[in-house]
Amino acid sequence: MDHSIRSHRGISPKLGQRVYVDPAATVIGDVCLGDDASVWPGAVIRGDMHSIKVGARSNVQDNAVLHITHASDFNPGGFPLNIGDDVVIGHRAVLHGCTLGNRILVGNGA
Repeated sequence: MDHSIRSHRGISPKLGQRVYVDPAATVIGDVCLGDDASVWPGAVIRGDMHSIKVGARSNVQDNAVLHITHASDFNPGGFPLNIGDDVVIGHRAVLHGCTLGNRILVGNGA
C-alpha cells in the first residue's frame, strides 16, 4: 500500500476504480473514495473515530482537511463525514463531521 494511504487501528481506506491519491496527500483509516475520485497534494482525509465517504467523481483539492467529529458531551457518539458525488472541496477547505449532497462546490479556504 502507498505511504500516502494508511491503515488506522486495523482499518484501511477503500478505493474505488480509477481513484487518484497524490503521493503528497494522506488518506488514513475508515475512508471510502468513490470511483474516479481524486485527492490532491497536501490534502488530509482522516477517518480515525468514524467513517468518511467521498462520492464518485468528487475531488479534494490541495491542503484541504476532511475529518470526523469526535464524541463529546455536546455530540454523544460524534459524527461521520459524508460527501456526495461530483463534489469539489476547494483548496484549504476544512470539513468536520458533516454531510454534503451531490454536485456541490465548497469554496477555497471554507
